[in-house]
Amino acid sequence: MIKSIKAEIQSLGVKVSTYDGARKSGAGPAEGQLLFLDGVPANVPVSSSYVANSPYFIKKIGQDSLLFKNKNEIMTVKIPPKPNFYRYVTEDGIEYSKIALKHGRDCLATTVFQKCIYWDSNERCKFCGIELSLRNGRTIEQKTPQQLSEVARVAEELDNIKHVVLTTGTVHSSENAVKYISNCTRSIKSTVNLPVHVQIEPPSNTDALFELKEAGVDTIGIHIESFDFSVLSYIAPVKAALGMKRYEKAWEKSVEIFGINQVSSFLIIGLGESRESIIEGAEYLAKKGVYPFLVPIRPIPGSLLQDSLPPPAELMIELYQEVGELLTQNDISSKKSKAGCVRCGACSALPEFEK
Repeated sequence: MIKSIKAEIQSLGVKVSTYDGARKSGAGPAEGQLLFLDGVPANVPVSSSYVANSPYFIKKIGQDSLLFKNKNEIMTVKIPPKPNFYRYVTEDGIEYSKIALKHGRDCLATTVFQKCIYWDSNERCKFCGIELSLRNGRTIEQKTPQQLSEVARVAEELDNIKHVVLTTGTVHSSENAVKYISNCTRSIKSTVNLPVHVQIEPPSNTDALFELKEAGVDTIGIHIESFDFSVLSYIAPVKAALGMKRYEKAWEKSVEIFGINQVSSFLIIGLGESRESIIEGAEYLAKKGVYPFLVPIRPIPGSLLQDSLPPPAELMIELYQEVGELLTQNDISSKKSKAGCVRCGACSALPEFEK
């Protein structure tokens, strides 16, 4: 079944001869190559060291790319070509691919601020690689509203982009970040009629969320990563220090403003958390109208967790099945999401496990 294959290759990785189109770093649980499994998008690890031990590999035979497990042919997969809009540069001379990237089937994604104030401290999130892509020249530090609207227009025209994701590293003032992302959203919306998803830390004053809505933001991600606070305190100490109450207020206000099923939170699996915390956390979110987006940890080469391993595929499948039931019980579905990672679905097999 496609959903089980997707879960397996996202835990084990796939050996490929070349991965020029792979995302090798970035904010959050990045690193991977996009494949289409019978039309289902799957972003899978290809460049981490553990991938060398994967039984999965892709072999090119004629015009077809075939996925094998050991010596057994599993299926034909599609490796998408480089997006057409990557060929262009902005009016101020920046390559479009340094402004935003195509994710999944039809998502345009960017990290508006490619730096984090905690990057060079002990409080840095250990799974994150946000400044790695900046240091190796694959992106720029800050994207302007004008650059984003220009790229969005061309990407929609040439590559059938259907929604936009704006993420950011942590800056000194969350209020200033909200204002800037709001300006970026307005600029994009003035150029293209695409739904926009933003990912921010829970603001100290939830009234800031109204500004995002007024700017045209359609969906929002406020990511706690783990409900096991003993683990979170080690992996993402700043997130843990914010406390559960701040996240709870932000989720509740976001659902009030953006609607049920238009708010999401990443739950990264494989950080050392208890199984109970995953299920209880996912149920807690779903009951609030928040989509719990389960993703296996994706160790990024160069990050502090680069030598870690993703969780076993068997565990992910069990969790997907159980959380999929919770989504059904609470009438939550990726198909109802207007924009963002939940709509894209490439980095998690959870959408395929929904009833």
